[in-house]
Amino acid sequence: MIVGLNGRVKYKEPSFVHIDVHGVIYEVFISLQSFSALPKDNIEIFITHIIREDAQLLFGFLDISEKKMFARLIKINGVGPKVAMAICSTYTPSQFATVINNKDINGVKKVPGIGPKSAGRILVELNGFDAEILSSENSNPSSLAFSEASEALEALGFKKDKISKALSACEGDDTALLVKGALKLLQTL
Repeated sequence: MIVGLNGRVKYKEPSFVHIDVHGVIYEVFISLQSFSALPKDNIEIFITHIIREDAQLLFGFLDISEKKMFARLIKINGVGPKVAMAICSTYTPSQFATVINNKDINGVKKVPGIGPKSAGRILVELNGFDAEILSSENSNPSSLAFSEASEALEALGFKKDKISKALSACEGDDTALLVKGALKLLQTL
């Protein structure tokens, strides 16, 4: 089972990348989020290796929380690797955690290939998974700031859904700046 690759980028397109690992070139399917963050030369990428009767597929992620999100999505009945990759391409893990937390069925339906039934099933199956996504991102300083800002705003008495909406509109990796920006937005909500 291949769980990671470290090599040189040989060729890339928005949906896949070819990685040269000591003379062996692997085709790895990636999300648009990972594509936009790909380095030019050397790459270290997390892999989900799916073995089927007719193919062995490699799905790559630069962020471990995106890999965890993908792995959880493909366990849902009716969600295959293509749909899971479409979700990863549409939302970052923290944005998707906000969609799950808000039970935003229209947000899930925005993903290409997902209809109302699938969107409802995804929200039901992933109930509570938003906290897991955010906790796995806490190793990243900006997501740690996001988590701390969320806790601070909750302590001030704001509702979780409004906090998530406000923080998703804010940028930065400093807790104080995120709280300040979110407070301005919460006044208008």
